[in-house]
Amino acid sequence: MIDRAEFYAAKLTYETDPSDVHAALKAGENIVVVDVRSDEAWAQGRIAGAVHMHYSEIASCAAAEIPEGTDVVVYCWSPGCNAGAKGALEFARLGYAVREMIGGFEYWVREGYAVEDSDGVHHRPVDPLTGIARIRAHA
Repeated sequence: MIDRAEFYAAKLTYETDPSDVHAALKAGENIVVVDVRSDEAWAQGRIAGAVHMHYSEIASCAAAEIPEGTDVVVYCWSPGCNAGAKGALEFARLGYAVREMIGGFEYWVREGYAVEDSDGVHHRPVDPLTGIARIRAHA
């Protein structure tokens, strides 16, 4: 049985959140953010700069599209969706250092980070329940 500290250390090894992903991207860290949702969901909007790869395609496509040794962050719709976990499992099976972004696309949007769709890149209003509007509105 692991103790609490080991549990939370492991959890942070395998999970991340929108704030930390945004900070890593802003700092130029070598990560690839992968949207594992459907084509229809991708078309509705996605994290600006993300790669689209449905979780069912990862085993056959990842090696050709994402260089070995690249850190990967996967996300799906929201905390109510387990496609991110399915995608993370597939990347882990292939040997990638992968983390799941908890909160998914929903919390990325709610925190006011850049969203991309057919109209370009834009920011939606920050939800005051998840972020501080005056600080994050221009992040």
